[in-house]
Amino acid sequence: MRLVIQRVRSASVTVAGEVRARIGVGLLVLVGFDVDDARDCIAWGADKVANLRIFEDQQGKMNRSVLDVTGGVLLVPNFTLAGDAHKGRRPSFDRAMRPEHAEPMFNAMADAIAAAGVPTQRGVFRAEMLVSLENDGPITIVLDRPPAPA
Repeated sequence: MRLVIQRVRSASVTVAGEVRARIGVGLLVLVGFDVDDARDCIAWGADKVANLRIFEDQQGKMNRSVLDVTGGVLLVPNFTLAGDAHKGRRPSFDRAMRPEHAEPMFNAMADAIAAAGVPTQRGVFRAEMLVSLENDGPITIVLDRPPAPA
């Protein structure tokens, strides 16, 4: 699983000219699943999103989470995060989880973030989306789930 987390003042997803999801202050999170990801990565990812301390406290230090600032999360599916462009000029998506498996993982992730107490909006799975954001900072964190212990 790869997460691209952006601290935002606002973010939205538009599909076919219609705004389908919108948040104010919070996190825009792009999520991509790898073929080796199992359901146990959901709890790890949801915990990271809900508790990552990238909002400033009164002293200007990044010491508060999206929960602490009562922000929202806009979770957007993005299979291209599993792309590999190390060789050649065209990325390979062989490592991306098949959509019929990734969609339930995406929905479980959104549910887990919401269950942690964060208002959660979702992008539209397998749709051509226009994602708009006002990046705050800019603060962008890329997280790869560590491999499960053998």
